[in-house]
Amino acid sequence: MPLILFNKPFQVLCQFSPQEGRRSLADYLDIPHIYPAGRLDADSEGLMLLTDDGKLQHKIAHPDHKEAKTYLVQVDGVVDADALVRLQAPIDLGDFITKRCRAVRIAEPEWLWPRNPPIRARADKPTGWIAITLEEGKNRQVRRMTAAVGLPTLRLVRSSIGPFSLATHPLMPGEYIEVPVAALKPGR
Repeated sequence: MPLILFNKPFQVLCQFSPQEGRRSLADYLDIPHIYPAGRLDADSEGLMLLTDDGKLQHKIAHPDHKEAKTYLVQVDGVVDADALVRLQAPIDLGDFITKRCRAVRIAEPEWLWPRNPPIRARADKPTGWIAITLEEGKNRQVRRMTAAVGLPTLRLVRSSIGPFSLATHPLMPGEYIEVPVAALKPGR
């Protein structure tokens, strides 16, 4: 039963089935019978876990199991204390209300790879970085949260899932490794 840590590149679909003109997981992983435990949209980068164990896949991906996930978010604008307070509180996004989360202003991580293609740069518009840790994960939630507080997302990188982190398991986009599953066994 492999547990694979994969650094998903920008614009790669979180599926193995081909889609014309788009890269997918099949372009990077040739391991039979593994499936993603959770998803990242094509515009997001970073850590994914894949496994062939359905129970483990459910434990990692399902919000009831509260496996914390941290996202590094480059936003358009200045990250002030008010925005951080608002991000950490429940936010009504129309179709659901977010749970409380952790949000802190950070410097751009030194270990982070350059995005290809790079985000647009405007000399007259500052950007900032936030680390947001969630114990849930709805479709495009982080992007919607930052937009709701007036800080549109420019770049989104999932840096950790539970005990696994790209800071401690340095993988370049498209790289993967197999890791022990002991910390994520169902029923922990």
